[in-house]
Amino acid sequence: MIAAGPAVRLLDARQGGLDESGLRGWARSLSDAHPDLTASRSYRYPYALVAWHDGPVGVDIERVEACGASFLESISTPAERSVEAPPERDPDAHAISLWCGKEALSKALGDALEYDPRRLESPLGWPDGRCGPWHAESLSAPDGYVAWVCWR
Repeated sequence: MIAAGPAVRLLDARQGGLDESGLRGWARSLSDAHPDLTASRSYRYPYALVAWHDGPVGVDIERVEACGASFLESISTPAERSVEAPPERDPDAHAISLWCGKEALSKALGDALEYDPRRLESPLGWPDGRCGPWHAESLSAPDGYVAWVCWR
């Protein structure tokens, strides 16, 4: 549990010997178990994230993969394009984290498909993980993955 924020659970399909469909079913059953709360789910087999909150919430998990400059260009706002990854951070991990934060935020805003990532600032750049009434946190994730949760 994040202080004053959503409950978040990481699921690992390998623990139950589940395939991708089984993992999705497991995550759906967990989110459906709390009908009084808003839920968000994200899948990147073999993992899934489920978050619950009493207000809008969005969660995303992504595998860090080589993505190149064209990917970063296609998802970044002009301000984000002017910021380089910190020297201690892998540029691909930085780009995927930028994307992952935007996905979590767009889910919390209502519909991830309605938002152009080139116009939506990533929570990665929010001071202290806050922007107005919104909160964001980079979550601890398995090696080779990044995860974010955003909520209001």
